[in-house]
Amino acid sequence: MKADPGSSARAAVLACREAGRPDGEPLVLLHGFGGSGHSFDPLLDDLGDRRVILPDLPGQGRSFDVSGSRHPKAGAEAVLATLDSIGCNDFHLCGFSMGGAVASLIALKAAERVKSLSLLAPGGFGPEIAAATLRAFGAARDEAAIGDALARMVASDTEPPPEDVAALVQERTNDALVAELTAIAGMITRDGKQGEIPRAMLARIACPVHVLWGTADPVLPVSQSRDLPEHFKVRLVEGAGHMLVHEAAGAALETLAAAQSAAQSR
Repeated sequence: MKADPGSSARAAVLACREAGRPDGEPLVLLHGFGGSGHSFDPLLDDLGDRRVILPDLPGQGRSFDVSGSRHPKAGAEAVLATLDSIGCNDFHLCGFSMGGAVASLIALKAAERVKSLSLLAPGGFGPEIAAATLRAFGAARDEAAIGDALARMVASDTEPPPEDVAALVQERTNDALVAELTAIAGMITRDGKQGEIPRAMLARIACPVHVLWGTADPVLPVSQSRDLPEHFKVRLVEGAGHMLVHEAAGAALETLAAAQSAAQSR
């Protein structure tokens, strides 16, 4: 696996599926580490009027064998190349966790294409990260190990959805996928920290930005939501952990709607 941030002359095209209305306004959803586009399935019924585009990031999901780097910068390039390949020019964008870091880089790289940006507990907003949890999750294969890792990502009074555990057990029968996830976990938690997008760089994102974070997030501390650029609208979910699509689905949908409404009113 290539872990360097350099881009190739031609970015990889990712595995990608679509949901919702083919003629709807495009909404691109980027999953977190170790997931896939299916991570957003709990929200899809409430997004039916959109053309929902769900890429699997490099080295993850059905994109486990795409060529090129697994660095978030290369991930941003691969997402844009994938959108080019399906004729999606401009779009609303949402990213969760690692997908939030990739989404932020896309909004910086292709500002003219991103109408709004919604970030659910995004990666890259501070150095702190639950490195041991993510490394365990990347390497987990059986039901017990996967369930234990997911339980360490949600609030202490919350259980990970059994259907998610079952789906991941099935995915992790793929030896190549587990090897990729293990390597990616090591890359994004090198020295026990994550790479950080400077606040000055985030301030250059031009579109409306709405951020959602759980106050009990055990993976990326809620303190990373502080001191963001003035135009970032931050909402905290009291008592929620990291897995906001499951722990705070209503708030996640409201965040998406608020960001898209802000874009339409400009």
